[in-house]
Amino acid sequence: MGAGKTAVRGEASDFLAQRQIVHAAIDLDAFGLAHLSAARSDDVMYDNLRSICRNYAALGVQRFLVARAIEDSAQLKLCRDIIPAVNTVVCRLTPSIETMKRRVQIRELGISQPEYVTRVAKLNDILDRARLEDFAVTNENRSLTDVALEMLVKAGWISN
Repeated sequence: MGAGKTAVRGEASDFLAQRQIVHAAIDLDAFGLAHLSAARSDDVMYDNLRSICRNYAALGVQRFLVARAIEDSAQLKLCRDIIPAVNTVVCRLTPSIETMKRRVQIRELGISQPEYVTRVAKLNDILDRARLEDFAVTNENRSLTDVALEMLVKAGWISN
């Protein structure tokens, strides 16, 4: 939370669109926004991802930018099984804990703000232990454009 996944995904999508590179940009968390049990929300989220990917694939989309904090290898395997891509690359955005907390405090103004701010450090610890990323990109004290460009270059989607 607060790493900048959604913002970087959006900027990366804009880069690809400017270069006429066909792709889909997906914020996976949004596919599971419902008041259900945690397990059911995840089931619905992945079912929705499956449907969306199937629709995009039918239109010839082969590149998928997906914003999501992948917490364990089972989640990564599920995403790889669902997303019809030949090569899946995981990028971790790495701002400081303080920066992520500040971003969440600014973005989340409602009753769950304290819970979300507390989740920042917990999620960061989970991601540190999981080490599922193929590469990391620093997302602090830099422009969104620079971060998105570095991610796309490291992923091998564009050249600098």
